[in-house]
Formats: sequence, C-alpha cells, structure tokens
Amino acid sequence: MVSGTADVIIVTRDIEDNLKACLDSLKKQSYPVNQIFIIDNSLNEDFRQKILGQFPEIKLHGPALPLTYCEAINKGIGMSNGCFILCLNDDVVLDNKFIEEAIRAFDIDDKIGMVSGKILRPGGKIIDSTGLFLSPWRTARERGYGLKYKGQYGRKGYVFGVSGSVAFYRRKMLENIKMGPEYFDNDFRFFYEDLDIAWRANRHGWKGYYIPQAIAYHVRGATARGGSGINKPFARRYINDSLHLDLIKNRYLAMIKNESFFGFLTHLPLIALYDAAMWCYVLSFRPGLIKQFISKTGIMKSAFDKRMLSRRR
Repeated sequence: MVSGTADVIIVTRDIEDNLKACLDSLKKQSYPVNQIFIIDNSLNEDFRQKILGQFPEIKLHGPALPLTYCEAINKGIGMSNGCFILCLNDDVVLDNKFIEEAIRAFDIDDKIGMVSGKILRPGGKIIDSTGLFLSPWRTARERGYGLKYKGQYGRKGYVFGVSGSVAFYRRKMLENIKMGPEYFDNDFRFFYEDLDIAWRANRHGWKGYYIPQAIAYHVRGATARGGSGINKPFARRYINDSLHLDLIKNRYLAMIKNESFFGFLTHLPLIALYDAAMWCYVLSFRPGLIKQFISKTGIMKSAFDKRMLSRRR
C-alpha cells in the first residue's frame, strides 16, 4: 500500500448544500485526509463563517475578487504540501473508501501521476466519467459519459487523464510539468484545463490510471450551467457566452501547446470537420462570439510561447 499524505482542494461559489455534502463525505474517508483547502469565490462573508463554523478543521481562502477556476486550483496547490493532491468540484460526494482505493493506484507504477475513480451521477444510475481521453477531433472525451450504469467499466487500467471534477494527482508530477508558477494554465480559466494538464503530463512521460473501486458521485453542470442544464448533454446550450468562449478557445490552446506535427496532420480531416460544425453552430446561435474569439489572439501567442518553453524543458 502506497503511503503519503493526501491534501484536498475544493473551489466553491456559495452553493452551501453541495459543499456541505462534499465535506461530509471527506470526513468519512477511511484513508485520513491531511488538509482540506477551500478556495471560496462567493465573496460572501456570512457563507464563509457558516462553513468554518460547521467544519473548523478546513483551511478557507477567501480572495477579495473572484478567481478563475484555474487560478483558484493553483492557489490551493501552492498552499498544500501533501504527496498527493485531490482536486474536487464542490458538487462531488465521495464514497467512504474513495481515497483509500484511489491512492493504491499510485503504487502500481511510479510514473502514474493521475488517478481516476468511477464517477457516477447522483443515484448511481448514470455514468459521468471513467477516465479522460483525447478524441480524434481533439476534444476531451469522458469515457462512459451519460450512459446507463449496468456494472460496466469494472476493469482497472491505464487512461489518458482524469476528469477535472474528481482529479487525483501525484505532487511530483505536478511539480515536473508546471509552467513557471502555474500548474494549471491560467489562460484556460474554465474548461479543457483537465485535458491540457493530462496531455502535458503524457508528453513528459507520466501516465493516468483508472481504478473502478474508487467511486464518486458528481452533479454534472451544477457549477457552470443554469438549473435546467444540470446533468444534461450538450453543455453548449446551457452555458453563458463567457464560458462558451472558453470552451472554444481552450480546445485550440490545448492543441497549440501539446499536439505534435504528425498528430495534427493525421487528425486534420476530423479536426476540420469538428471545427466546421462548431463554427456553424456559433454563427447560427451565438454570432457575437466570433468577434470575441478574434480578440483572443494574444492568448494564442502565449500558448505558442508556452509550447516552446515546454519543449526546451
């Protein structure tokens, strides 16, 4: 059994019932949690005091201004000192043995830097994720996403990466692949940050692993979508323009930073097909995003600079 301290980082936005259920599940873990860090973007002092009153053992950081998701996670990782870092959305509830089961996977191979459990929707009837994969059209593909759960995906094994909702990382990997002071790329803000870090880790020789005995429950979309979009497919329909812009640009950022020349040429037909469908949707339903996307050329240049820095390392 691998030994080492496990720290937990949760980003929240004043959704009290979700956060309380998440923290309650952490208190019941069979493997002891070293430290729990809450990065609170609510700017609500009453909410912060109530959470600290219920869970005095946590370490709560309340920024003066809201942080993006990547900035918040980076802040939490920087504050932590555990050998393993579990990054959680506040709409996740863990099975009592999640950490104990998941942490075993790190002992299988010292190059395993990311571990995914079996993530189900509340009630356990629908699959949310059993590992993150890179699709041929260069999007993030959650294995099993939205399928009825009938006991499938019961075999452990290697995966490309892990879903950002329940992402377990080896600190040594995070330190190895970080870009300057950033573990997660702050230019991503929200969406695709989990694919980028998985892709970057694979390029540096790290691996992801799936362990089905580690079970968690995730309310898909509780943070980013409106109430009508929770647990629904086709997220684009339920997110605002700012998040939709992140969804578009971050796919390009991930490719610029991580795709090989051969990989790009091999998958170019499918990438072009996906892009054509995506931009047709934008032109038809959200044409204002086109001008906003064009204004992000500086971030694209930053992605090329980070690619060169990573190659030199």
